[in-house]
Amino acid sequence: MRTAKTVSITLPPDLLLKAQALAKREHRTISELFRETLRRYMEADPEWETLLKRTRAQGQALGIASEADVERLSNEHRSTQR
Repeated sequence: MRTAKTVSITLPPDLLLKAQALAKREHRTISELFRETLRRYMEADPEWETLLKRTRAQGQALGIASEADVERLSNEHRSTQR
């Protein structure tokens, strides 16, 4: 008895070509490639997500709004350590 179900997805032609090339390089079928991709997507690291939420909240509380702010604060900290 078959336990898998067939589904249909729509991809832009360029993305399909890239997926086909990747599957060929890895000696996989397109189905195997997409199953692995979906598994990885669904297994997002909960510890990483928790860390991101906490550091984003801390950054917002400190008024950090961009990577430029991070660079500036980092440079300021380094200059005080010298």
